[in-house]
Amino acid sequence: MRGYFGIGIEGASKPFNVGTLFRSAHAFGASFAFTVDADFRDERANVADTSRASEQMPYYHFPDHDHLFLPDGCRMVGVELTPDAIELPSFKHPSRAAYILGPERGNLSQEMQDQCDFIIKIPMSFCVNVAIAANIVMYARLISLGRFAPRPVRAGAPTEPKPEAFYGGWISRTRDKRKADPEKFRQAPPPDYSVIDGTLDDDDD
Repeated sequence: MRGYFGIGIEGASKPFNVGTLFRSAHAFGASFAFTVDADFRDERANVADTSRASEQMPYYHFPDHDHLFLPDGCRMVGVELTPDAIELPSFKHPSRAAYILGPERGNLSQEMQDQCDFIIKIPMSFCVNVAIAANIVMYARLISLGRFAPRPVRAGAPTEPKPEAFYGGWISRTRDKRKADPEKFRQAPPPDYSVIDGTLDDDDD
Protein backbone atom coordinates (compact mmCIF):
# COMPACT_ATOMS: atom_id res chain seq x y z
CA MET A 1 0.00 0.00 0.00
CA ARG A 2 1.49 3.32 -1.07
CA GLY A 3 1.73 6.34 1.19
CA TYR A 4 1.77 6.45 4.97
CA PHE A 5 -0.40 7.47 7.89
CA GLY A 6 -0.17 8.45 11.51
CA ILE A 7 -2.83 8.56 14.18
CA GLY A 8 -3.22 10.49 17.40
CA ILE A 9 -5.53 11.66 20.13
CA GLU A 10 -6.17 15.08 21.63
CA GLY A 11 -6.62 15.62 25.36
CA ALA A 12 -6.11 11.99 26.31
CA SER A 13 -6.31 11.24 30.02
CA LYS A 14 -6.83 7.47 30.17
CA PRO A 15 -3.55 5.60 29.59
CA PHE A 16 -5.24 2.32 28.75
CA ASN A 17 -7.08 3.88 25.83
CA VAL A 18 -3.86 5.46 24.59
CA GLY A 19 -1.98 2.18 24.91
CA THR A 20 -4.71 0.28 23.08
CA LEU A 21 -4.80 2.88 20.30
CA PHE A 22 -1.02 2.77 19.83
CA ARG A 23 -0.99 -1.02 19.82
CA SER A 24 -3.67 -1.07 17.11
CA ALA A 25 -1.81 1.60 15.12
CA HIS A 26 1.28 -0.58 15.20
CA ALA A 27 -0.73 -3.59 14.02
CA PHE A 28 -2.28 -1.64 11.13
CA GLY A 29 1.13 -0.38 9.97
CA ALA A 30 1.02 3.24 11.12
CA SER A 31 4.17 5.22 10.47
CA PHE A 32 3.86 7.28 13.65
CA ALA A 33 1.56 8.05 16.57
CA PHE A 34 1.07 11.23 18.52
CA THR A 35 -0.82 12.95 21.31
CA VAL A 36 -1.85 16.58 21.70
CA ASP A 37 -2.39 18.16 25.12
CA ALA A 38 -2.36 14.73 26.76
CA ASP A 39 -2.24 14.08 30.49
CA PHE A 40 -1.50 10.47 31.36
CA ARG A 41 1.29 8.33 32.76
CA ASP A 42 3.32 6.63 30.04
CA GLU A 43 4.16 3.61 32.15
CA ARG A 44 0.46 2.80 32.62
CA ALA A 45 -0.15 3.04 28.87
CA ASN A 46 2.43 0.29 28.38
CA VAL A 47 0.15 -2.11 30.24
CA ALA A 48 -2.31 -2.05 27.33
CA ASP A 49 0.36 -1.60 24.66
CA THR A 50 1.73 -5.11 24.85
CA SER A 51 3.48 -4.76 21.48
CA ARG A 52 5.61 -1.86 22.78
CA ALA A 53 4.52 0.25 19.82
CA SER A 54 6.44 3.29 21.02
CA GLU A 55 9.64 1.30 20.57
CA GLN A 56 8.70 0.22 17.03
CA MET A 57 7.44 3.50 15.55
CA PRO A 58 7.95 7.19 16.31
CA TYR A 59 5.78 8.72 19.01
CA TYR A 60 5.32 12.49 19.31
CA HIS A 61 3.77 14.46 22.14
CA PHE A 62 2.66 18.00 21.32
CA PRO A 63 1.72 20.27 24.24
CA ASP A 64 -1.10 21.96 22.29
CA HIS A 65 -2.52 22.37 18.80
CA ASP A 66 -0.32 25.39 18.10
CA HIS A 67 2.82 23.23 18.36
CA LEU A 68 1.46 20.39 16.25
CA PHE A 69 3.41 19.86 13.04
CA LEU A 70 3.25 17.21 10.32
CA PRO A 71 5.43 16.17 7.38
CA ASP A 72 5.09 18.16 4.16
CA GLY A 73 2.10 16.98 2.14
CA CYS A 74 0.50 15.14 5.05
CA ARG A 75 -3.26 15.88 5.33
CA MET A 76 -4.90 16.19 8.73
CA VAL A 77 -8.12 14.20 9.11
CA GLY A 78 -10.26 14.82 12.17
CA VAL A 79 -12.67 12.18 13.44
CA GLU A 80 -15.72 13.78 15.04
CA LEU A 81 -19.52 13.49 14.96
CA THR A 82 -20.41 16.83 13.40
CA PRO A 83 -23.42 17.49 11.14
CA ASP A 84 -21.28 18.35 8.09
CA ALA A 85 -18.62 15.66 8.56
CA ILE A 86 -17.95 13.22 5.72
CA GLU A 87 -19.25 9.74 6.39
CA LEU A 88 -16.38 7.29 6.65
CA PRO A 89 -17.66 4.77 4.03
CA SER A 90 -17.79 7.57 1.43
CA PHE A 91 -14.43 9.15 2.31
CA LYS A 92 -11.45 8.96 -0.04
CA HIS A 93 -8.43 8.55 2.21
CA PRO A 94 -5.37 10.67 1.34
CA SER A 95 -2.27 8.63 0.62
CA ARG A 96 -0.43 10.68 3.29
CA ALA A 97 -2.64 11.34 6.27
CA ALA A 98 -2.65 11.97 10.00
CA TYR A 99 -5.86 11.07 11.82
CA ILE A 100 -6.74 12.86 15.06
CA LEU A 101 -9.48 11.83 17.48
CA GLY A 102 -10.98 13.68 20.43
CA PRO A 103 -10.64 12.74 24.09
CA GLU A 104 -12.71 10.32 26.09
CA ARG A 105 -16.00 11.90 27.17
CA GLY A 106 -15.25 14.92 25.01
CA ASN A 107 -15.05 16.29 21.50
CA LEU A 108 -12.29 17.28 19.18
CA SER A 109 -11.61 20.93 20.04
CA GLN A 110 -12.73 23.57 17.58
CA GLU A 111 -9.14 24.79 17.28
CA MET A 112 -8.07 21.32 16.20
CA GLN A 113 -10.99 20.97 13.81
CA ASP A 114 -9.97 24.25 12.18
CA GLN A 115 -6.52 22.77 11.48
CA CYS A 116 -7.97 19.69 9.79
CA ASP A 117 -8.19 19.31 6.03
CA PHE A 118 -11.14 16.94 6.44
CA ILE A 119 -13.58 15.99 9.18
CA ILE A 120 -14.99 12.47 8.97
CA LYS A 121 -17.51 10.59 11.08
CA ILE A 122 -18.38 6.98 11.64
CA PRO A 123 -22.09 6.56 10.87
CA MET A 124 -23.54 5.32 14.15
CA SER A 125 -26.10 6.40 16.71
CA PHE A 126 -23.67 7.52 19.41
CA CYS A 127 -19.98 7.71 20.21
CA VAL A 128 -17.88 4.67 21.02
CA ASN A 129 -14.61 4.26 22.87
CA VAL A 130 -11.84 6.33 21.27
CA ALA A 131 -9.61 3.29 20.70
CA ILE A 132 -12.48 1.44 19.00
CA ALA A 133 -13.18 4.44 16.77
CA ALA A 134 -9.50 4.58 15.80
CA ASN A 135 -9.58 0.88 14.86
CA ILE A 136 -12.62 1.43 12.65
CA VAL A 137 -10.92 4.32 10.84
CA MET A 138 -7.68 2.41 10.30
CA TYR A 139 -9.55 -0.64 9.04
CA ALA A 140 -11.51 1.54 6.61
CA ARG A 141 -8.22 2.96 5.31
CA LEU A 142 -6.79 -0.54 4.92
CA ILE A 143 -9.66 -1.91 2.82
CA SER A 144 -9.89 1.35 0.85
CA LEU A 145 -6.23 1.68 -0.18
CA GLY A 146 -4.96 -1.88 0.21
CA ARG A 147 -4.71 -4.43 -2.59
CA PHE A 148 -7.23 -7.21 -2.05
CA ALA A 149 -9.28 -9.55 -4.17
CA PRO A 150 -12.64 -7.96 -5.11
CA ARG A 151 -15.63 -8.97 -3.05
CA PRO A 152 -17.97 -11.43 -4.79
CA VAL A 153 -21.59 -10.74 -5.59
CA ARG A 154 -22.73 -13.67 -3.50
CA ALA A 155 -21.84 -14.32 0.12
CA GLY A 156 -18.57 -16.11 0.66
CA ALA A 157 -14.97 -16.05 -0.41
CA PRO A 158 -13.76 -14.03 -3.42
CA THR A 159 -13.99 -15.68 -6.81
CA GLU A 160 -11.30 -13.53 -8.41
CA PRO A 161 -7.63 -13.49 -7.45
CA LYS A 162 -5.88 -10.57 -5.82
CA PRO A 163 -4.55 -8.12 -8.43
CA GLU A 164 -0.87 -8.66 -9.05
CA ALA A 165 1.54 -5.85 -8.29
CA PHE A 166 2.64 -4.01 -11.40
CA TYR A 167 6.23 -2.90 -11.58
CA GLY A 168 6.92 -0.45 -14.37
CA GLY A 169 10.02 -0.78 -16.48
CA TRP A 170 12.66 1.79 -17.22
CA ILE A 171 11.27 4.65 -19.30
CA SER A 172 13.48 6.63 -21.67
CA ARG A 173 11.86 9.11 -24.03
CA THR A 174 15.07 9.41 -26.02
CA ARG A 175 15.34 5.66 -26.47
CA ASP A 176 11.72 5.43 -27.60
CA LYS A 177 12.23 8.24 -30.12
CA ARG A 178 15.29 6.53 -31.55
CA LYS A 179 13.35 3.33 -31.99
CA ALA A 180 10.57 5.21 -33.79
CA ASP A 181 12.84 7.06 -36.28
CA PRO A 182 16.56 6.29 -35.81
CA GLU A 183 17.57 8.30 -38.90
CA LYS A 184 16.79 11.53 -37.07
CA PHE A 185 19.40 10.67 -34.47
CA ARG A 186 22.21 9.62 -36.80
CA GLN A 187 25.08 12.07 -36.52
CA ALA A 188 27.20 13.08 -39.50
CA PRO A 189 30.96 12.59 -39.09
CA PRO A 190 32.79 15.73 -37.95
CA PRO A 191 34.39 17.82 -40.71
CA ASP A 192 38.08 17.45 -41.48
CA TYR A 193 39.49 20.76 -40.36
CA SER A 194 43.01 19.81 -41.41
CA VAL A 195 42.13 20.74 -45.01
CA ILE A 196 40.77 24.23 -45.81
CA ASP A 197 40.03 25.23 -49.38
CA GLY A 198 41.91 22.20 -50.62
CA THR A 199 45.18 23.18 -48.94
CA LEU A 200 46.87 21.90 -45.82
CA ASP A 201 47.04 23.98 -42.66
CA ASP A 202 50.37 25.30 -41.57
CA ASP A 203 50.42 22.81 -38.70
CA ASP A 204 50.12 19.92 -41.15
CA ASP A 205 53.26 20.78 -43.17
